[in-house]
Amino acid sequence: RQRQMCIRDRSWRVYKMERHAFAMKVKDDMMNSYRQKLGEIWKDLTLFLDRNQVKNFSIWNTERLIFGYYEKEDDAELNAEEKAVRDVLIEKMAETFEWISEPGQDMRLMYHNYGVIRENKELIRHRVFMTRLKDGCEEEYKARHDGLIAQRGDTVDPGPDSNFTIWSAGGYIFGYDEIDTTMEVDETPEARETTVAWETRQLEIMDWITDDVDWMTGEWHPASRRLAWHN
Repeated sequence: RQRQMCIRDRSWRVYKMERHAFAMKVKDDMMNSYRQKLGEIWKDLTLFLDRNQVKNFSIWNTERLIFGYYEKEDDAELNAEEKAVRDVLIEKMAETFEWISEPGQDMRLMYHNYGVIRENKELIRHRVFMTRLKDGCEEEYKARHDGLIAQRGDTVDPGPDSNFTIWSAGGYIFGYDEIDTTMEVDETPEARETTVAWETRQLEIMDWITDDVDWMTGEWHPASRRLAWHN
């Protein structure tokens, strides 16, 4: 559970929000069934989300990996009846996947840069990525990203990135980022050099599943796809 005080757009009103994430792997030859069953439960699922004030719920897919992200107000706990509803919805899809994260628990938080949270998502571009950590490299990955947080200090990043969060579970890395397209600018040569240096170091400790650094390595990986979204 990640609790943070977040700024609403530019109005400077403050509210509390928890960020949550989960991950699973679809079983062999079951992706069509997974999508079909998601459609079958979608109406009941969105009603469940609305009743429990769950916001910005999205499900992303790369190959057989599924990554889910959602937000809810601080301390908004499910009662026993709603937990039962949740369990029934999951059970209806259970034959199509295996858990990567622990059911009902958040994955390990590896990095955050929440910045200025934009409630209006109309001009938001998402970057969702997935990698596989090399054996024994989880703590090194965490330490490198802790260094980025230390460099930033107490300053609030105005963007274009916001709500940028990275989790880990089962040897995988899952990243979620909301990018304000009105603030994006072309990368300078100096910034590109910094990016290349960082990504080159990261390749020492992880292997990409999504296509985020294919521009640098010349390899081919699939892009992440958003299967579903509900606000």
